[in-house]
Amino acid sequence: MWFTETIVETGRLPLFCFLCSFLVAFLFIRFSVRMIRAQVKWWPGNVTPGGMHIHHMVFGLVMLLISGFVLIAVASYDTPVPNILLASVFGIGAALVLDEWALLLHLSDVYWTQEGRSSIDAVFVAFTITSFFLLGIHPLGFQDDFDGLSQADLADAVLIIGFFILQLALAVITLAKGKVWSGLVGLFIAPLLIVTAIRLGRPHSPWARWRYATRPRRMDKAVYREKTYRRPVIRVKIAVQEAIAGHFDPDTVNAATEAAQAAHDAATDRAAAAARDAATHHP
Repeated sequence: MWFTETIVETGRLPLFCFLCSFLVAFLFIRFSVRMIRAQVKWWPGNVTPGGMHIHHMVFGLVMLLISGFVLIAVASYDTPVPNILLASVFGIGAALVLDEWALLLHLSDVYWTQEGRSSIDAVFVAFTITSFFLLGIHPLGFQDDFDGLSQADLADAVLIIGFFILQLALAVITLAKGKVWSGLVGLFIAPLLIVTAIRLGRPHSPWARWRYATRPRRMDKAVYREKTYRRPVIRVKIAVQEAIAGHFDPDTVNAATEAAQAAHDAATDRAAAAARDAATHHP
């Protein structure tokens, strides 16, 4: 059976329970806040003892601390059932905290604002990384890749270390080109890094500022790709986010979205113009 062979026999059952509890807790808390926002009378409201609103990330932090401490305390013992239960509690706590990641990042209640989308991004990242590890797909070095390296032949050792350095270098280049998701997934699927590291960077990325300032054709091409291919993907991502997390306040978010889009367009045009001017003065 696939589940037994892939999850149970490989010792990944606690990780599986963590992922399931994480997903269920996130979906539940998002459903809850949407019900509260809609002011559904029969749904319990916010926790406000003494008039103070206690955010659910507080409960998540407590669960993370307790379950994490106990997991460390029993690490040297064979406790399969407690490990599963603790991993599940840890997953619930992680979901509650990451659902309000934007509040921690900005130290402000930005839950339903444009900045609040970063919470959904954080949840997506955590879910993706955990899923890769659960399926046995891992970055180089995370699963006995370097075991026995000292006993290996010099050529094999150089090859392993060289591949590890190359993978990290390609990941850094990909991130410098503004391709965060490609860099993240590429750590698990190395061939993707080769493709993304070779292709053009995004026009606002550090790579574009360093490399395209005197190369207007590349900057123009990067701008074209951003407008033609990247923006439709972003719109789909936002649609998925809102399907899960709910719609943001139209009175604030639409204005913020339009302002951000206008600023993005203006910055893109300035970057392309600067590249053309630099190329003109530096033939």
